[in-house]
Amino acid sequence: MWLARDEMLDRDVAVKELTLPEGMSDKERHDLVTRAVREAQAMARLRHPGIVALHDVVVEHERPWLVMELLRGRTLADTVREFGPMPPEYVARIGADVLEALTVAHAQGMQHRDVKPGNVFLTESGRVVLTDFGIARQEGQTTITEQGLTIGSPGFIAPERLEGQPGGPASDVWSLGATLHMALRGAPAYEGSAAQRIRATLTQPVPPVQGELGPVVTAMMAYQPAARPDPRVAVEVLRQVAAGRPAPRLPTGAEVTAPVKGRRRAVLWIAAAAVVVLGGAGATGFVLMNRGAGAAGAFTVPMDVCTLIAPQAVGGLLRTQQPPAGKPDSDEAGPKCGWPLQGTGVGLQVQRDSDTVDPWSMTEASARRLFTNQQRYWAKYDTIDWNWPEIGVTKSTRATRTPVRQVAGVGEEAFGFELKGPSGRLVSAHVYYRLANLVVSVEYTTLSDKPTDEDIKQAALKAAQASEQALRDAG
Repeated sequence: MWLARDEMLDRDVAVKELTLPEGMSDKERHDLVTRAVREAQAMARLRHPGIVALHDVVVEHERPWLVMELLRGRTLADTVREFGPMPPEYVARIGADVLEALTVAHAQGMQHRDVKPGNVFLTESGRVVLTDFGIARQEGQTTITEQGLTIGSPGFIAPERLEGQPGGPASDVWSLGATLHMALRGAPAYEGSAAQRIRATLTQPVPPVQGELGPVVTAMMAYQPAARPDPRVAVEVLRQVAAGRPAPRLPTGAEVTAPVKGRRRAVLWIAAAAVVVLGGAGATGFVLMNRGAGAAGAFTVPMDVCTLIAPQAVGGLLRTQQPPAGKPDSDEAGPKCGWPLQGTGVGLQVQRDSDTVDPWSMTEASARRLFTNQQRYWAKYDTIDWNWPEIGVTKSTRATRTPVRQVAGVGEEAFGFELKGPSGRLVSAHVYYRLANLVVSVEYTTLSDKPTDEDIKQAALKAAQASEQALRDAG
């Protein structure tokens, strides 16, 4: 793997070189190049935050080079090797993210066929990426490997494929189950030489995994493909465990009933893993880099929303040298934080839709839908009742909304509106913006008659920009 610079688009990229062995025949060389091009064709059709993006493929002097999204981080295998077994909640989130990425591939008739800890990458910002579709096989497409040759990694190859069957989406589910098994135990389900791992996969039951994830991991590794859970059901179970909630019942009757551990240990573990950055051009994996002022990568690690606007910024917005501490809160729309003073305040909320556990579980597609729906929602109401007891508005107050308009200078897309009090002057300004898979709303409110309407609008915009920069810095 090489670090390179795309001079045409002025960006860093990862270039994967396929090294061809010496002494190959022309046919062998041709087949290997064909396999690399097929990898490119398979990857180029896949678009998902959990799948590394392929930009281009170049064949130079009968040697293929894959130009891919530059990612920084470390593999799940390396992380477990250094830090040991992972907290169940973190493993559950990894499993759900990878399974959703696999579902996208399966919907396009693509199997990964080598899901393993070494091909699951954890980004510095918490994004989970499935890499190396180099042996991916599309349904209806003949394999370029020799007949009877099973490709994959022993210990992570589904039993049916070891028996010579082509396998299917359920085979990837088994391999992911084995991957999660290792993350939970700190060691593979089946150990030993390659031959011993293959023999154990075909003859031995799945070693038990204790805790809330045990039933779903065991079900994913069922010997018969038909006995494995539907991916949508498995994702739901994994998301529930990741959120620290009781897991729903599996169709097989298995339950995840063990006590759910607190989230603090998982967050500390994530933080410890994230400080280690993979270096060197010879690395075999890669993860999303922080892309600065351009498009942001997915945000998947829960954050304290009260850290998204720094005290200094709050003080400047509220015009005080002693800014108030953020007061965290949450409702059905998502986690939020307020910085209130008597007569004025700043508020922020990271939005979620009704179909996701928390904002960090949203995809970019769902965030786009949520952003559009929010814009439509606020455009419906000409008058709004509001209160904010912490700043002195204890009774419901009627306000008139200004027209919803597009806002420039924050996020990848944004809209805003203001509220006018009974006197006709602005009392608050609101900005909603989308950054990757997050939708954030920011509010600045003042009861003072000193700031101009433009001052109030600019205060809300500055608060939104400060939170956006905090998100980018964290990612």
